[in-house]
Amino acid sequence: MIDQPGSTALWAPSRERMLSTNLAAFARSVGRDPLDYAALHQWSVAAPDEFWRAVWTWCEIVGEPGERVLDPGPDLAAARFFPDAMLNVAENLLARLPTNRPAVIAYTEAGRTATLSATDLRDAVAACAAAFREVGVAVGDRVVVMLPNGPEAIIAMLAATSIGAVFASASPDFGVNAVVDRFGQIEPVVFIGCAEYRYARKHIDCRAKLAEIADALPTARLRLVVGDAAGFESWSDTLARHDGAELSFTRLPFDHPWYVLFSSGTTGKPKCIVHRTGGVLLMHAKEHRLHCDIRAGDVATYYTTTGWMMWNWLVSILAAGATVITYDGSPMHPTQHHLFEIAAAEGITLLGVSAKFIDSVAQNDLDIGGTHDLAALRTICSTGSPLSPHGFEYVYAWVKADVHLSSISGGTDLCGCFLGGVPTLPVHTGELQAAALGMDVQFVDERGTRLEPGDGAGELVCATPFPSQPLGLWGDEPFGPTGPRYRATYYERFPGTWAHGDFASWTAHDDSPGVRSAIIHGRSDATLNPGGVRIGTADIYRVVDSMAEVAESIAFGQQVDSDTRIVLAVRLADGQVLDEDLVRTIKSRLRTALSPRHVPAVIVAVADLPRTFSGKLVELAVADIVNGRVVRNRDSVANPEALDAIAAAPELQRG
Repeated sequence: MIDQPGSTALWAPSRERMLSTNLAAFARSVGRDPLDYAALHQWSVAAPDEFWRAVWTWCEIVGEPGERVLDPGPDLAAARFFPDAMLNVAENLLARLPTNRPAVIAYTEAGRTATLSATDLRDAVAACAAAFREVGVAVGDRVVVMLPNGPEAIIAMLAATSIGAVFASASPDFGVNAVVDRFGQIEPVVFIGCAEYRYARKHIDCRAKLAEIADALPTARLRLVVGDAAGFESWSDTLARHDGAELSFTRLPFDHPWYVLFSSGTTGKPKCIVHRTGGVLLMHAKEHRLHCDIRAGDVATYYTTTGWMMWNWLVSILAAGATVITYDGSPMHPTQHHLFEIAAAEGITLLGVSAKFIDSVAQNDLDIGGTHDLAALRTICSTGSPLSPHGFEYVYAWVKADVHLSSISGGTDLCGCFLGGVPTLPVHTGELQAAALGMDVQFVDERGTRLEPGDGAGELVCATPFPSQPLGLWGDEPFGPTGPRYRATYYERFPGTWAHGDFASWTAHDDSPGVRSAIIHGRSDATLNPGGVRIGTADIYRVVDSMAEVAESIAFGQQVDSDTRIVLAVRLADGQVLDEDLVRTIKSRLRTALSPRHVPAVIVAVADLPRTFSGKLVELAVADIVNGRVVRNRDSVANPEALDAIAAAPELQRG
């Protein structure tokens, strides 16, 4: 087992703060102790009918819930929540928009670019929906966009779902093949793109790419562009033509599809994961209001692109009555603290970023709290990869001492979180505070035996149903819970449970009686096995990426003879050189902090590390190319040249 990074709490909420949270109010509403999270969580998984009914009521879900909450079906894969319910997502997201401040505020690297009131947003959604109906968009049709994180993407999604169409999105930095591999599978009737965008002060023209993608989507009978591009109708002109349209909503069953999200696609063509309307809405409402303490009148943002599930998570915040801020561009331009400048200017209460962003800012020792007024900021969320202990410590030392740092973990497969923040619990270095309410999270060994704190790391599974289990995988035959690909992906490895693919361990602390905190050690399919011992890559990154000499790293296994050796590729900080002294220092740090098994056999320096378009390191793709296997979908790697550079490193060439 890897010892927990630290047992001393970095932050603990005051009793007054705990009792003022949404979580405490919810607990009181169901007759539970507002300060006993362990008991509340146990009830939430033991009595799912009561719990999820209470979430529907307390979060004021608009619609008819019906009499039944959970139909367990023959097994976990076939379980259904609220099988008699009728609702509409757009109606819920537009029901409680703020009246005394904007509903949506858009930012780019240049500053604030758009402000939409509640009326503005509703009117734009009505006009867009009218344009969709004009070309015959109906319930179940697919609407897809390749747009930046801005108001247009939100408007298009809400318009589609108001009708009952299914929505999917991709970021404009995706390549042609990456977009077509995703959208082409679901045969959209509407395609919306952007003519251009800016990133890191660079102007990127998308018109040639748009035309190529459109040609590959023959089912699209409406093609709109934000900006100007030949062969596309103008977004602004189209909405203006339908100005004054009436806003209406089609209520549909709880299990009607809302989103199609896509796997990263680095191990083959991206999976098309079909998500339920009610399941994702209910999960997001629980996570936003109870775990992130978002309240009506708050201001929230998450740094994301439309190609990452955190965009879907961000947009759902509208349902809480909070203002949503979108940001398009690099978070490091025009300054490294630009997101904090926006937080200060807009009075942001929840700021969501990637762990990589926090670690990057931490490496530069920026005094954020000393130079920005973050009085309104209550919560910082971090996800995308495990946040390093140094990142935790930096936030409390240099950003804000009394902020709730919520490290969360879930994924595209559930469009939500298994583990995350609890605003009534202490925050410990390098740890996720607890399993989310309603999620029966367990860590198990290879035999499926449940592990407890001190037992070491195992596979993350969920032992009972949850509302945002996918409806199915597009193209699976039959589609739905009996689909062979669907079952093989989530349910076959540990029968009777959902297997998520994370490698994690429990910890326990005296200041949180009965609560198990968690450490994520990495993806289980990317764990290393030198000498047959499983090692999580995130443990290596926690140590190496905290070194001032290293900007970031990626670890993978290379087959040599009959064993696997650990290879570490590092992108060094400016001015650093990977000499013998630095190699010895890295190995010594890993040996001391972790174990001799974690020490890489080879360390190589590279100019860049390969990652997906959503910023995640592609460990499996690196392992494939280094071990002479085909990288099955290079188009899902944002910078494939970095893959080739690692593979060509002289230190990795085998005779």
